[in-house]
Amino acid sequence: MQTVLAIFLMALSVTALSIPWVRRLAIRIGFVDAPAQRKLHSTPMPLMGGVAIFGGAVVAIITFVPEFPNTVAGVLLALTVVAVVGLLDDRYSLPAWAKLAGQFIGFVILAYFDIRVKLPIPELVNYIITFLWLAGISNAINFLDNMDGLSAGVSGVAAAFITLLGLQNNQFLVAGLAAAVFGACLGFLRFNFKPAQIFMGDAGALFLGFVLALLGLQLRFPANSSFVTWMVPVFILSLPIFDTTLVVFSRLRRGVSPNTPGKDHLSHRLVQRGFGQREAVLLIYLLTGAGGMLAVFITEATIPEGYLIFGTLLLLGAAAIWRLDNPS
Repeated sequence: MQTVLAIFLMALSVTALSIPWVRRLAIRIGFVDAPAQRKLHSTPMPLMGGVAIFGGAVVAIITFVPEFPNTVAGVLLALTVVAVVGLLDDRYSLPAWAKLAGQFIGFVILAYFDIRVKLPIPELVNYIITFLWLAGISNAINFLDNMDGLSAGVSGVAAAFITLLGLQNNQFLVAGLAAAVFGACLGFLRFNFKPAQIFMGDAGALFLGFVLALLGLQLRFPANSSFVTWMVPVFILSLPIFDTTLVVFSRLRRGVSPNTPGKDHLSHRLVQRGFGQREAVLLIYLLTGAGGMLAVFITEATIPEGYLIFGTLLLLGAAAIWRLDNPS
């Protein structure tokens, strides 16, 4: 417990203290996000916050996990690949296939270290599910990075619940990694909550999505059946999943490519309904926390209880998507 707390504080401190330096460097070398019609900011914004997030989390892990198990080395290597590809995208606007290729390389590295879904089904299907989960959550968090403080805050809330569940189930390595992410998110949020002074970019968003998806896969609940506990990471990350589903459904319905940028995310729709930007972001934090609380309940739920809650959430999500996409 003390080590997990130390990891959290180290990640928070390193990230928060490095942001001003990273911000000045980004401005000096022109690593900025220019204003555009689809964007909310009106002045060029430094775009290297992901470097500070990644650096804060990794420094904390290296400091407090001095003797790396092979799995941690594999995790850090995979995360580095994903973060570097995201940073290259921030600089050079890579095509979607290149970013997906980076995530696939990260998946291959994890698979080499035997980090994957391990359901009692054919192995090939386990590998496919693992890659789809990693890529899906990575891009969901990236999609969510559309308003000041949104992606960092949601990632921080999700990481906090993973830390809690890791501690409750004596998974101290998972809890430590999640605490590093939690601390890095809070350290960054100090400079990213509206009005933002720096953006995380794809380097931060893809890193956060990939590591949260990975940590969700690693959670184990020996006191309950995996037939119900597989839902835990889905509940923790239900808000990013919902937002991505809403956007993809809405754009396909309008005959628009899902990769086309637009102001049709949950955050934008809340603002269109009269919420301020800060209010919309805080409401989404609250919804993320509600998903985390359901995840905690699922860890001790019976199979009928788990599937009843899961089915209810699916119906509510579908109704919300239909309502948000048909406001009149």
